[in-house]
Amino acid sequence: MLSAQPIFTIEAELEPIVNLGRTPVGERRIIGILGGSVRGPKFNGRVLPGGADWQVIRADGAADIKARYTVESDAGGRVLVDSVGLRHGPPEVIARLARGEPVHPALYYFRTVMRFETGEPDLDWMNRILAIAHGARLAQAVKLDVYEVE
Repeated sequence: MLSAQPIFTIEAELEPIVNLGRTPVGERRIIGILGGSVRGPKFNGRVLPGGADWQVIRADGAADIKARYTVESDAGGRVLVDSVGLRHGPPEVIARLARGEPVHPALYYFRTVMRFETGEPDLDWMNRILAIAHGARLAQAVKLDVYEVE
């Protein structure tokens, strides 16, 4: 079961896509993370620059997502975020996303499983949960509503 409301929402600003070309497993690309915000009832802070989203666009068109980045609480505690997921949808919807057009997130599937790691005592609860994020891809950013798996 998931928490009824998001425990926080991440809004991360993204660099332009770096396309590494077609590899044996699919089209490989990297999207750097510039920064952003984290807001919610269980955590408030910011996304630190320097993380990235490593993606493979599979033969079926789905984006296989593996992201790692750091968030920092308003009090200064740092947390490693490890996120693995999928984004897919009808080809015309994915083409609109690729052009940076606004697309309602109900028109495509974008979910990630998140784990957290921190040495900050006040944030230790994050070391012991799994979370599911419901995502939305924006032109230059991503928005993730994060729910705790209870």
